[in-house]
Amino acid sequence: MAMTEVADGVYRFSDAYVNFYAVEGRDGLTLVDSGLPAMWGPLKDSLEALGHSLEDIRALVLTHGHFDHLGLAKRLHQELGIPVWIHTEDSYIARYPYRYRHERSRFVFALTHPSGLPVLASMTRAGALKVKGVEEVRHFPGTGALPVPGSPEIVFSPGHTSGHCGLFLRERGILFSGDALVTLDPYTQRTGPRIVAGAATADSALNLASLKQLAQTGATLVLPGHGEPWTRGIEEAVAIARANGPA
Repeated sequence: MAMTEVADGVYRFSDAYVNFYAVEGRDGLTLVDSGLPAMWGPLKDSLEALGHSLEDIRALVLTHGHFDHLGLAKRLHQELGIPVWIHTEDSYIARYPYRYRHERSRFVFALTHPSGLPVLASMTRAGALKVKGVEEVRHFPGTGALPVPGSPEIVFSPGHTSGHCGLFLRERGILFSGDALVTLDPYTQRTGPRIVAGAATADSALNLASLKQLAQTGATLVLPGHGEPWTRGIEEAVAIARANGPA
């Protein structure tokens, strides 16, 4: 697993075409999403290289409940008592990470878009079929900042899932866009700002409409759930994603 410091005190962990992040705050670390099960050891090693440990994590904040964002959640909660935060609309998926709405058949989509198969195979090797749900979660408040290190602000952006939320570090101009806007679609391997294909998105039209909320942050750095960081500002990313449309 690769670790890079993408901004001062913000670290990206990337493996199997999946990203998650750590934010340093005054009183510890916040994880934004948690990858896949095989990433536990590499996360521990990466944090130790930074002078941290797993015990420094004060919260796991999920942009949404899909399995490739939930991978370490149950273990972090059970073994270390780390609270898991998520929007109430995604609580069901967090409990049952393979039961989620999507517009198109994943099997048929994979057959018709074979370029995405290497991505899915890599995720499988990292434990994508072994993710355990988590029942004890804390729900986001309606708006505002979460009481966790870094104080990320909630940006409700449904469509990929019913409860999808971006997370905005206002003082740093950084937006964690989750899967509402990515720079790599795992199901097609297409790159550049876009929404995820209908094989994993519940409502593409709503997802595209929700990009407005992301654009309103004015973020200068966009950190997606899949793909490389976007450094040319959220407004340009949203314009390109809208032009690319659904898949």
